[in-house]
Amino acid sequence: MSTLRVGLRCDAGPRRGVGHLVRCLALAEEFLARGADVTVFGTVERLDWATAELAARGIPLLPGPESAADLVEAARRHHLDVLVLDSYELDPAGAGAVRAAGVHTLAIIDGDSRGQVADLYLDQNFGAELPSLSSGAELPVPGATGADLPELGSAAALPGRLLAGSGYALLRDTVISARPPVAPSARAVSRPRVLAFFGGTDAVGAAPVLTRVLAATGHPMDLTVIVGRPEIEAEVDDVAPGRRQTIRAVPPTTSLPALITESDLVVSAAGTSTWELCCLGAPSALVCVVDNQRESYTRVVRHGLAAGLGELPELTASGVAGRAARATAARTLHGLLSSPQRRATLAARAWSTVDGQGRARVVDAVFDAVRVDARRY
Repeated sequence: MSTLRVGLRCDAGPRRGVGHLVRCLALAEEFLARGADVTVFGTVERLDWATAELAARGIPLLPGPESAADLVEAARRHHLDVLVLDSYELDPAGAGAVRAAGVHTLAIIDGDSRGQVADLYLDQNFGAELPSLSSGAELPVPGATGADLPELGSAAALPGRLLAGSGYALLRDTVISARPPVAPSARAVSRPRVLAFFGGTDAVGAAPVLTRVLAATGHPMDLTVIVGRPEIEAEVDDVAPGRRQTIRAVPPTTSLPALITESDLVVSAAGTSTWELCCLGAPSALVCVVDNQRESYTRVVRHGLAAGLGELPELTASGVAGRAARATAARTLHGLLSSPQRRATLAARAWSTVDGQGRARVVDAVFDAVRVDARRY
């Protein structure tokens, strides 16, 4: 087989966040490791560290086509064999148009396919392979036979193969290399090290809210908060720490996996970073910051992979309801900060759920699809 030419279509910025780009970057690293030629098509706004990550890997960043016709034209101009589409905003007809033009398509989705017609679909969310987790059903081992079958739930309507569940979680080299060989054990400390981060840009302004909730626990801690924007940093700096508490705001860093593994507790949004936290065996408490995280957040919390702090609109609400939500979240956090065993239990369940091989399974499926198609001609 000649060199596979792969395009990844995604965007990132203060409004969109960086989740789409981060998981596409993980796929890009796997394709590059297998000798493919990779190009990212999209817009990366006001994120110097993100463009530096692409440049460091020699991945070109080209303008992102928007319409179906422009996607087809770009795929033909760059002689793409495969196009990965990771966006909630692109015209859903684009995937089918590119596929009809003879280019293999992989649509990365989060529950809703948006009517896209693709050869492969990837939904890396925990439990996505099951119609419901309300019964507490056991989940299949990552990559096990049957975990990628499309007959369950709404997946039956998808024309292509569905790769579903956290066994297909897309993780970058820096996360995989930092994965501990065994689940972290209980670690008793008088002043836990806490890390709080909410995506590369914290588009919804969660950091100041959760910083105040953490301070309200009254528990001693050394808190590091990743701040994606100057205005977020200013709000975090205004939070007064309690007795034996320190609060330090730092900008986004490529050393995030190391910060995670060094922390006794991580507080984060229930987005794509959830799978990084699981892979690293981090004891975590999550907040649902946008609607499309709700189902995954509920599943993760229900199965004890992380503690749940509620939804951001609840935590920011005024009046009695808001105070009650914040008090409940503070009690949850205090319980974790004061119990090494609770933290270790979360860490063990998370670590055993995401093994770091998800992107390899996805790329295996892409290569298999290309080989099958090649044998037909």
